[in-house]
Parts: sequence; structure tokens; C-alpha cells
Amino acid sequence: MRSAVDTWILDLDNTLYPASVGLADQMNTRIRAYLANLFGTDDAGARRLQAQLVAEHGTTLRGLMNTRSIDADDYLAWEHTIDYSVLRHDGALADALQSLPGKRYLYTNGSAYHAEQALGRLGLTAHFDGVFDILEGELIPKPYAESLDAFLARFAIDPVRAAMVDDLEVNLTLPHDRGMTTALITHEPSADGTPYQQLAPKRWQVQDLPAFLGYLSAQ
Repeated sequence: MRSAVDTWILDLDNTLYPASVGLADQMNTRIRAYLANLFGTDDAGARRLQAQLVAEHGTTLRGLMNTRSIDADDYLAWEHTIDYSVLRHDGALADALQSLPGKRYLYTNGSAYHAEQALGRLGLTAHFDGVFDILEGELIPKPYAESLDAFLARFAIDPVRAAMVDDLEVNLTLPHDRGMTTALITHEPSADGTPYQQLAPKRWQVQDLPAFLGYLSAQ
């Protein structure tokens, strides 16, 4: 693996930290409040709108840009007015990232500000060579091809020599089709207690990200 991969691509939310810390829940609460105010509905109505926008457009933001022409900067500032102190320094993950050969990139549907805040809290800022956020992708999110193409072009990445970790399988389908090694992170214990499993050539499922990255760096 080490000789075959020299570029490491990681998602941010619910990937570098587990969903159980509640940061994504905070963002979803903010998003629903934004929708409730914009559409004059209650929380239940906002939940339905959010689900519909995500299903039809990939993200709530893209859906609102396509249907309501909102200001993206205002939306992102609202969404990311959250308490980042729920994140803690992750020394094990920092060590695992540092041990990887080649370049390490963060590929997120969030904003660069959100990435900066989260990486700082996790103690991981110095372990990434670049960040590609939703604004750099011109508001087109994963899993759309336009987003992936822009990301690969931005950092001159050969997908055949890259590995990508994300918590959403839909975000890994196209990268895998392009030749990437992909890993779906769950943060949940596996049935057999192992921290990662190879499902097929170049396809993994991962419960413990530092352990998985440590394994790859040793190959």
C-alpha cells in the first residue's frame, strides 16, 4: 500500500472526529433554524425541507443557492456559529497522519473557516498540506463529479495513487471508480472487534482511523 499511495485525502466532519461529539448536530440545528426563518415554518417543516434539499441538490446550501439565491457567505457564517470546544486534541490521529508518506489533504463540504476551527481544536492543522472547501469548489459539493475534478486539478492528484477516507459511502463511489483506494469510516465497533476490514481490492471499512492509518503507513 505504501508504495502504491502517495496522496491521502480525508473528509472532516464525522471522519476526523466521531459523530458522537455532537458538532455536526450543532450545525444541523443551526441549519434547521435558518430554514425555519427563511420559509416561515417550524422545526418539523425545516427537517423536511433539509432532507429534500440534500436529496435533490447534495447539500442544503446548494439547494438554497439553486432555488432561493441566498448569500452563501451569510449562510456559512450562520451554520458555523457553533461551539468547537466539544472537539479535543487527538494525539493518536496526529501521529498517524504524520507517519503517512506523501501529501495529506482535507476535502470538505464545509467552509475553510470551519476546517480551520476544527483542525485547530483537534491539533491537526500542521498535518495537512492543503484544504479544499465548498467555496473553492464553487459551492458544488461532494459527491458531484465537478467537485472531485476541481479538487484533483487543484492539487494535481493522480487518483490511482491516492487514498480517500469519508464517513459517507456516496462520497466514495466516484473516487473509487476513478481508481482511488477508499475507506468508509464508521467509528463504530465491528462485529469481530477488528479496527478495519478490507472489503474488496482498494475498498476498506474503518472503525479506528489512527489504527488504520498506522497500518497503511507500515505497509
